[in-house]
Amino acid sequence: MKHDYDAHHLNLQVFAHDRGRLSGSEDLVKFKRLQEEAQGAAPGPVRFTALGELRSDGGQAEQVWLVLEAEVALPQICQRCLGPVNVPVRVAREFRFVATEEQAEAEDEEADEDVLVLTRDFDLLELLEDELLMALPVVPKHDVCPQPVKLQAVDADFVEPEDKKPNPFAVLQQLRNKP
Repeated sequence: MKHDYDAHHLNLQVFAHDRGRLSGSEDLVKFKRLQEEAQGAAPGPVRFTALGELRSDGGQAEQVWLVLEAEVALPQICQRCLGPVNVPVRVAREFRFVATEEQAEAEDEEADEDVLVLTRDFDLLELLEDELLMALPVVPKHDVCPQPVKLQAVDADFVEPEDKKPNPFAVLQQLRNKP
């Protein structure tokens, strides 16, 4: 049975039971926090794929899982040359869902995957934005900057004083050379 899933209002239990697949491309304008990181430049679209699965864990009942992949090329400022750089940001994560917040908190510490609370009205795009924000590099930079990077600073307003102090050793040498 084919469903039209809404990424903003996803029933995860149904999505996983149907082995649902949701993929698409959203304009970055829909992701306000991520758009702020683009610093006003024209960004590309956010592409994503989400798969729902039911997996059994030993003798327990089947658990709801979400496999999420996403990518975006986000314009940022290179911290070396201070020029614009398109930073590719990619995410590939798996999430397991449990019934309560307490259970999620307890199991998340020991689990390799992220453990979240199962809801009937899950906002997939909000999770997607969170994951992309966490995947951003701390220091965006070009692999090789397009222009040579200046490694010295010169202040045009700085004027070196004309009255330089004489070298004390040169003064001593002059005194030594005097008869």
